[in-house]
Amino acid sequence: MSDHLPPATAPVPSADLWDSVDALHAWLDAHDAVGGREALLLRVLKLSEEVGEVAQAVLGTTGQNPRKGTTHSWDDVGAELCDVALTALVVLRSLTPDAGEVLARHVAGVTARARGADARGAGQERRGAPPSR
Repeated sequence: MSDHLPPATAPVPSADLWDSVDALHAWLDAHDAVGGREALLLRVLKLSEEVGEVAQAVLGTTGQNPRKGTTHSWDDVGAELCDVALTALVVLRSLTPDAGEVLARHVAGVTARARGADARGAGQERRGAPPSR
């Protein structure tokens, strides 16, 4: 990852991405074994499952399990991270039909806060943070 923030006019995710998210959302709605709130909760839990697969892939790149050895590459980790991102977008779409706008506003807010932190001298300890050891 770069230590530099993208330019203030960074492009937002393409319409093609949101078309795919909408299609996956519709497909899930059509094939859910349950509906309503339970379906939403299960989609949120699916996000946790995907994060676990990232962890499994990271561990697999290191060969930390002597029984299994090295089982994954960093490309596998990247693919699992894409699954996490896509799953999160589909869950967000399940919460609101305006998922793209919600994400764009959130990204703008986070970026503005990060730019403000840079202007104030990022790297300084936060107030109330425990002392570094």
